[in-house]
Formats: sequence, C-alpha cells, structure tokens
Amino acid sequence: MTPEEIKRRLIELRIEHRDLDEAIGRMAGQSGSDELRLRRLKKRKLQIKDTIALLEMRLVPDIPA
Repeated sequence: MTPEEIKRRLIELRIEHRDLDEAIGRMAGQSGSDELRLRRLKKRKLQIKDTIALLEMRLVPDIPA
C-alpha cells in the first residue's frame, strides 16, 4: 500500500471505530439489549483499533537507534 492508500484506509477505519463506539454506547444504555451482538461490536472495535495502530506504524519511517 502506498502512504496515500494507508491514510485513506486510516480515515475509513477511524470513522467505523467512532460509529461502533456510538452504537455500543447506545446499546449498553438500553435494558434487555442483545449481549452477544454487543460483545461482537466490542470485538470488532478492538480489531479496528489494532489495525489502525499497525497502519500508523507503517506510516512512520524507521529511525535508527
């Protein structure tokens, strides 16, 4: 991936992460919400966070020690 593609993907992932955060907040506030779906959303949110971190590391040039 080129740096421009990485930056574009980061934007998409950050938007999805924010949307999931809002959805999780709404579901957690409701009584009787689907616990399995809530856990899946949280897991997806963590996966996105990990992917964002990996892509950000690819953008940072290696610095010699």
